[in-house]
Amino acid sequence: MRRFTFLTLLACAAVPAAAEAVLQGEAPATLPSSSEILVTGVRSRPSQWREAETTHVRVLSDGSEAELIRMARNLETLHLLLAGLMGRGSDDDTVKLRITLIGGLADFEAMDLRNTRWQQGPFARPFMIARYYDPRDEGAVMASSRFDQTAVLQQGLNLSALTGIVPGLQPGAGGAQVAGVVPLLGLADSAFGVPQPNELSVAVPATSMLYSLFAQHWLMTYFPGAYPRWYLDGFGQLFSTMTIRDGRVIEYGRAPENSDRVIRFYGGYPLERLFDGRYLDSPERSEWTPFHAWLLTHYLFFSDDRRPQVRRYLAALGSGASQAEAAQVFGDLPTLSREVRRYHSERKPYFRIELPVASGEVPLVRRVSLGEAAFIKGRLELGARVDLPPLPDPDASPEVTKRMTRDRERAVAARDGWRERLRRDAERFPSEAGPHLLVAEAECRSDSAATCEAAADRALALVPGDPRALAWKGMAQVIRAAALPQAQRSPALGIARTTIGRANRADTDAVLPLLAYGFSWLDAGVTPPAIAADGLSRVVERVPASPGPRLMLGRVLAARGQAATARTVLRPITLGPYESPERSQAAALIATLPAN
Repeated sequence: MRRFTFLTLLACAAVPAAAEAVLQGEAPATLPSSSEILVTGVRSRPSQWREAETTHVRVLSDGSEAELIRMARNLETLHLLLAGLMGRGSDDDTVKLRITLIGGLADFEAMDLRNTRWQQGPFARPFMIARYYDPRDEGAVMASSRFDQTAVLQQGLNLSALTGIVPGLQPGAGGAQVAGVVPLLGLADSAFGVPQPNELSVAVPATSMLYSLFAQHWLMTYFPGAYPRWYLDGFGQLFSTMTIRDGRVIEYGRAPENSDRVIRFYGGYPLERLFDGRYLDSPERSEWTPFHAWLLTHYLFFSDDRRPQVRRYLAALGSGASQAEAAQVFGDLPTLSREVRRYHSERKPYFRIELPVASGEVPLVRRVSLGEAAFIKGRLELGARVDLPPLPDPDASPEVTKRMTRDRERAVAARDGWRERLRRDAERFPSEAGPHLLVAEAECRSDSAATCEAAADRALALVPGDPRALAWKGMAQVIRAAALPQAQRSPALGIARTTIGRANRADTDAVLPLLAYGFSWLDAGVTPPAIAADGLSRVVERVPASPGPRLMLGRVLAARGQAATARTVLRPITLGPYESPERSQAAALIATLPAN
């Protein structure tokens, strides 16, 4: 594991400090391989939440410990499977993916987690499954209900109209329920009642939702590139049906249950709309489903003739070709459509791997304290609350200006109300640093320097020298310095960089201090030194799928006159599969770079 450290980052009264960095080599730590589950000590009073940690994931759940352990082990096995298939070595220093499994679908939807840096499909409406993914600056987070969901393709007879007429019929949370009858379709979520007569619906297993999104995250982390969204959806679906038997037999690539039923219901999807990107234009009328994505990608992966074309297709997209231009490698699309239709009716291959020894890393499991548990959902909500809609362009039409201004005003009001509740809730846990660290992040990301620094100081009083608390304190000092007169700004920034340097020395692997140091130069409008670029390069190595650090590094490189490198760093943002707040900024920055 490489460590990036500021050897000196000192400030005097008049000028910012000089800084330099070194890279030190260190062997990565390994987790124990015992067959026993290790349980750490409990901080404060325990809650019903548990966290399981493996080499590459942290999984939080309010369900049973056995379910949590199984999920964490399976996700770690999926990581190893993908690494083996894609030729990825064991040298890995990326930030662990943080996954939160929320008990019920109603609880999940109540958080209103808007996906601003990840989008699915767009699929037909029944398949816009409730999931959340955000490749944040400090590492990606993912959340989903831990119960199965259901996709209703066709509504049946509404039994609730017969309540009070048919004996035994009782109103339920998701419609009427018949007393004594358990929910069908494998659903365990109490938000759903019994499927109605003549209803056409399919179950979407919780494991399928997690495995498919994990595979997408894995690909964008270890091989970031200009993937079309349909390809990433299909790639994820290939591993959505992974099964592990006896810890030794791994199968993947099987058709999802009910795939034939769904594809026959919606019919074939026109590949012309898919390959030229038009399928993204009308999400509300889409008939594209995860099962269509599975079928097409499965065929392209297993066809000896088509697989090389996929590689050339992705390479063309990565070089800047349009989707329609890149799709020319597939030749006549009607021919490909006929091949896929024929493949739909055939028996399909899948892979089975038998390992010599049982797989699955033993996770480290701990019970989460009440203070931590109270803010699990708040940590997820943070991204949806502090990322505000953009302001309208100066040349926007009056209608667009009015709509965008209204949307932003509403988002600001919602954010400020959420921040107030967050501060109030943190006061209930005066002896725990975690709530105050979350408040500090929310305040700094809302450009509220005073409340950010106050919250960071509260955390530092509880855990002196904590690197995240020091980093947020330094970030607050940078924000405050930017508002000072020019003569006072430089020494104030020197003080901020001293604080940030302390955070870096406290944890040389931490992402946040390196981001804060780069921000301290960009926010001041001063050309950043080489060490800032080196630190941000290290961050991008640790969180490759996160657009925020890439944009910051691109800005630093552009300011230092390294246009070609900046363009390479920014390309996964501008050409990648997902819309994000950083995409338009990255495109605007690239437009200012010299051609060479």
